[in-house]
Amino acid sequence: MDDAIDDEAQRAKDRHDQLTRAPEATEEDAAPRIRVSEHDGIRRIDIDPDAPVRPGLGPTGREDDAASD
Repeated sequence: MDDAIDDEAQRAKDRHDQLTRAPEATEEDAAPRIRVSEHDGIRRIDIDPDAPVRPGLGPTGREDDAASD
């Protein structure tokens, strides 16, 4: 069981290091953006409501969110 905990801790450290490596990165860049829960054997992954960047259609409602020509 300790190996699983060690592996999870190492993955969290590696993720943090990767997300804060850029020259202008901040600690906020490494903040979790998803919430994972499991109930009755079903795993649910939700986007954190406070996440600054969310998947899906952008403010224009267009899939690519590109500006018009």
